[in-house]
Amino acid sequence: MQNAEAVLEILRERGRRNLPCNELYRQMFNPQLYLMAHGRIYSNQGAMTPGVSGETADGMSLDKIERIIDALRHERFRFEPVQRTYIPKKNGKRRPLGLPSWTDKLVGEVMRLLLEAYYEPQFSDRSHGFRPDRGCHSALREVAVVWTGTTWFIEGDISQCFDSLDHQVMLDTLGERIHDNRFLRLVQNMLRAGYLEDWKWNATLSGTPQGGVLSPILSNIYLHKLDTFVETILMPECTRGKLRARNLEYREVEAAIQRARRRGDRAEVRALRKRQHSLPSQDMSDPGYRRLRYVRYADDTLIGFTGPKAEAEEIKQRLTQFLRDDLKLELSQEKTLITHAGTGRARFLGYEITIHKNDSRAERRSGRRRKRRSVNGTVELRVPKDVIKAKCAPYLKRGKPARQTSMLNYDDYTIVSIYGARYRGIVQYYLLAGDVFRLNRLHWVMQSSLLCSLANKHRSTMSKMARKYKVTIDTPAGPRKCLQAGITRAPSRKPLIAQFGGIPLKRQKSAVLKDRDPAHSPPRRRELTRRLLAGFCELCGQTEKIQVHQIRKLADLDRLGQEQPNWAALMARKRRKTLVVCSTCHDGIHVGRETAAHGSHWRARCD
Repeated sequence: MQNAEAVLEILRERGRRNLPCNELYRQMFNPQLYLMAHGRIYSNQGAMTPGVSGETADGMSLDKIERIIDALRHERFRFEPVQRTYIPKKNGKRRPLGLPSWTDKLVGEVMRLLLEAYYEPQFSDRSHGFRPDRGCHSALREVAVVWTGTTWFIEGDISQCFDSLDHQVMLDTLGERIHDNRFLRLVQNMLRAGYLEDWKWNATLSGTPQGGVLSPILSNIYLHKLDTFVETILMPECTRGKLRARNLEYREVEAAIQRARRRGDRAEVRALRKRQHSLPSQDMSDPGYRRLRYVRYADDTLIGFTGPKAEAEEIKQRLTQFLRDDLKLELSQEKTLITHAGTGRARFLGYEITIHKNDSRAERRSGRRRKRRSVNGTVELRVPKDVIKAKCAPYLKRGKPARQTSMLNYDDYTIVSIYGARYRGIVQYYLLAGDVFRLNRLHWVMQSSLLCSLANKHRSTMSKMARKYKVTIDTPAGPRKCLQAGITRAPSRKPLIAQFGGIPLKRQKSAVLKDRDPAHSPPRRRELTRRLLAGFCELCGQTEKIQVHQIRKLADLDRLGQEQPNWAALMARKRRKTLVVCSTCHDGIHVGRETAAHGSHWRARCD
């Protein structure tokens, strides 16, 4: 039996060489792929969320994998309908979310591993959504570094993209590269499994279930045609000229400066140099120079165009027509905008994007003054003001920082940890912005709310709490003040430290995520997979019918009280949400039954 990573590497090589894939379905019979898939998704937040059948990650075993493979080998496997729920959106509408059963998630993850290994080398470098080693930061970094001199931004947003993907177009697109009818039928079965809403079955005539593990890779395969259209048709047609023509007025001023120097008229030279620095050296409306740049993250696209607005409007129309005719998708008219890069600000991935313009003779860059306009035409990323206002709102009451009453029952370490994680996530996302210092407002609001919550919990004052928890730490930008709370543990173990703040609000040009790394090192097998393959019960030592008992979170063990059963005490001692047990012990856990043999073996393992 081939190793899972070896199978995926063969598919990657076929993808790099642009060869068709003929026997993808047979790879679904490899148990190693299911162990890899289980190691990837068992710790996800939704692993313990039941679907229509009530099945979760609890009870996972090698026997279950064999039953799934047997059903696939005889083509008896069928995806169950997903349980539909709704989550609110910012605009007041609701987004449908599908909750598949655990078996469907596992099979879907195996299919995703195979499809990703084969298609990833073929995807465009301008696609950044749902891809390994790529993300929002890599897309924004590309815009900031490459898109210098852009005149117009065309913001594209596909209306209800995941719900509108045409099934036949999807299957035809897969069929162009995958010549395996059994695998295509399996994908078709997943797409048309339907959904349950109020326990009534509804057909899925289009789209992929949001919440399914296969949806991101299928959407990328579907929208790869859009990337190909832009790169092979629009970009060559809308890109011409090596350099802009020289500005005639600028050249006349240059000649006048030379004549004034020969005359020795220094006052005239200074006046002409001042005028020269207010003029572009190139003809910004040169009809022989055009540039079109493109980036996509999931269903959000951004096009940068250098040229007149009439041509930008034409590009937008051609994009709309291609999506409608070839992909059967529609651009959202309210979100698809054409924005002037110099006077307006485009919105992309939560940032505001504009083009910097400064005609002053000298600029301050990195602590030095330069006698040239070095920033003109460069892309500038900014933090939107409404984002700062929205992030501050949960911590304000009547315009002033207020305590969070929902956290008053937590200990100090947990409260500081929650505030710190929320603040750190927002700041680290916006570190690419040139005006990230504007998040000082958020820091003050959240820190005041944190101190107010601690003061209310201890019936003290904010100043006393600040003196108690404020420390100074060293950062790459120098010493910074922050709030820290800790939990002391055994002498042999380091204390747990929670921190709020201490992050320099200074722009970092390098993105957090790297571009694609071509070297795929073999992943280390997950600890749970090794424990499952060991094949013995961690409670009684039996070696037959081994399963995985899993809980949603460790806090669930605290609800069992002080007199915890042996299995809960062992999980709490190991700080693990999983326990590998035999079927007898697993049944006993769920019905609250223990035997003396189990308890004695557990005590021996603990000793």
